[in-house]
Amino acid sequence: MSGARTTATPPLGPQRTPARPLPAAGPAWSADPYTDALRTGRGPLFLRRADGWLLPLDVERWCAEPDPADLEVLGRCEGAVLDVGCGPGRLVAALGGQGRRALGIDVSEAAVARTVRRGGRALRASVFDPLPGTGRWDTALLMDGNIGIGGDPHALLHRMARVLRTGGLLLAETVPYPDVDERVTVRVTGPHDSPGAPFPWARLGTPALLRCARACGWRVADRWSMDGRAFVALRAPAAGNAG
Repeated sequence: MSGARTTATPPLGPQRTPARPLPAAGPAWSADPYTDALRTGRGPLFLRRADGWLLPLDVERWCAEPDPADLEVLGRCEGAVLDVGCGPGRLVAALGGQGRRALGIDVSEAAVARTVRRGGRALRASVFDPLPGTGRWDTALLMDGNIGIGGDPHALLHRMARVLRTGGLLLAETVPYPDVDERVTVRVTGPHDSPGAPFPWARLGTPALLRCARACGWRVADRWSMDGRAFVALRAPAAGNAG
């Protein structure tokens, strides 16, 4: 890639509050080359910034069976689980295989189709859309960098406080580089494809997410790292008390 700077940062995955509407990410994540990558289960696939910076997306891991770090997250899930930006559904399918109540949501038709083929339950929707069970979910997942959905972590956390029950559990994956706190505009692209439509995204290390969560009224329950990946567990405030 002539002129592009590739950074060896961890893979991420794809996604209005009434007060702060956000640009929709749906078209970018619903179109090629993302759709093609999910259908084949292979990359390479990247998020490209306007200056040529590239973030690799770990399509092969998303399409594989859950790894030990994933299984640690699944073991922490409580009750009914909503996987936000479920991608090809490895976590939803694994939870379903354990007899757990789980639903994945994703803006990509290909992601939803692949999740269903794996035996998981999934709905094509944005987290900012009306969702089944709003206010009653026990656990929500924001894995593979999905804390970046919408490019506004505060707005996303406010929305998650309404999706979860009071005291519900949010398990989020962060960038395993503590000083990362970015708001960027990116496009999805393959190695030879024209980039898709631009959309807002965010990248947060654990300290940045904890600052944001506390400002929004969330309680920090735990933080841990495993296999080069970083995670945070948060407890939801009452929806009306979210920062």
